[in-house]
Amino acid sequence: MSDLRAALDLPALGAALHAQVVELYPIPRSLTGPGLRQTLDWIGERLPLARHEVPTGTRVLDWEVPREWRVRQAWVKDPAGRTVVDFAHHNLHLVGYSAPVHERMPRERLDEHLHSLPEHPDWIPYRTSYYRETWGFCLPHRVRQSLPPGEYEVLVDSELVPGALSYGELLLPGASARQVLLSCHLCHPALANDNLSALVVAVEVARRLAEMPARRLSWRFLFAPGTLGAIAWLAANRDAAAQVAAGLVLANLGDGGAFHYKRSRRGTAWIDRAVEQALATSGEPHGVRDFVPFGYDERQYNSPGFALPVGLLSRSPHGTFPEYHTSADDPSFVRPESLAGAVDRLLEIAAVLEGDRRYRSLAPYGEPQLGRRGLYRQLGGGSEGRERELALLWVLNLCDGACSLLDIARRAGMPFVRIEAAADALLAAGLLAPVDDEAAGEEP
Repeated sequence: MSDLRAALDLPALGAALHAQVVELYPIPRSLTGPGLRQTLDWIGERLPLARHEVPTGTRVLDWEVPREWRVRQAWVKDPAGRTVVDFAHHNLHLVGYSAPVHERMPRERLDEHLHSLPEHPDWIPYRTSYYRETWGFCLPHRVRQSLPPGEYEVLVDSELVPGALSYGELLLPGASARQVLLSCHLCHPALANDNLSALVVAVEVARRLAEMPARRLSWRFLFAPGTLGAIAWLAANRDAAAQVAAGLVLANLGDGGAFHYKRSRRGTAWIDRAVEQALATSGEPHGVRDFVPFGYDERQYNSPGFALPVGLLSRSPHGTFPEYHTSADDPSFVRPESLAGAVDRLLEIAAVLEGDRRYRSLAPYGEPQLGRRGLYRQLGGGSEGRERELALLWVLNLCDGACSLLDIARRAGMPFVRIEAAADALLAAGLLAPVDDEAAGEEP
């Protein structure tokens, strides 16, 4: 895992990921439909993705898969016949899941179906109506205010038909059946940070983990529409869900904010400790919040019937930046260095989870002589190598069969990779013996 991070060319990676965001941005995604499948096609060109189609009307837990939404065109023409709002110009112009309509109506009635942001008069808001059959258009407030009185022609050439909800997943098997779940939503149209940033980061992390010659854990990546996609997966995968030992929902990873981690419902789960350790020793500003049952799909995974240990990793949390769910969340809002930094941090978290083990000291009575084993400085009194030696001593002292390497790193306040390297050296010297965590039914 550390080798994967060491090989990262962060500037080049950031530029490549940003170019992918630009490429994906124009696709008209929604909860269902062609845009969603086109996005899954794009992912499938880069990963061996398993695709699933859940038919309209299928009961998924307490929900039902709705009809599929397809749009051909949608626009509003003013009394002079000029097109003033056009779905072809920006995907956010049309309220998601708008029902078909073709009518003429006065300005006053049209206004009942318009949405704008007075506080940001040049931005287009993002609005949806998945479960209430209606229609609507979103537009900059300055354009809305400039619309003259008179009769308008409105066309929404869409259809709501029996179809399916689409999602994709990738399972990278490891030596253990225990799984780490990484999940991101891909249903938002024309939103670069809240949608595409996590998507391209997850694809890159999956690609790099797939290159690992020997994975200890199994890694599952889920690319699904928000809320209903996660619910559909849970409904169909109760056995697989029971294997999830740790998980992360990914969102908003491309803006300029610091990393923020939202804990799992449990609060002290393995994933909570691993992420907090990686963030604490990164040297970067970060924030940690407790779980609340509101947000992205972590609330589905943490629902009490499943109670999966899944947290949320983002930069700026949802709703805390003005560009959230508006046309200002475009590719220019996403920073290449933020995307590359997210890949780097996730690979570090993956390294913690993959490397976390329990050992038992084979020399627990007094401090073993490390010098004759080539693990200690030949000359005492200097400060050279002190951190390395301190890591060795922490591992020897705390490897009692109960503490994991992550526990030791947290107690010592050291990067996990330093503690892991110390354990590897002590294991090679015959001073440690591994403990079978799975036989004990424990994390890690």
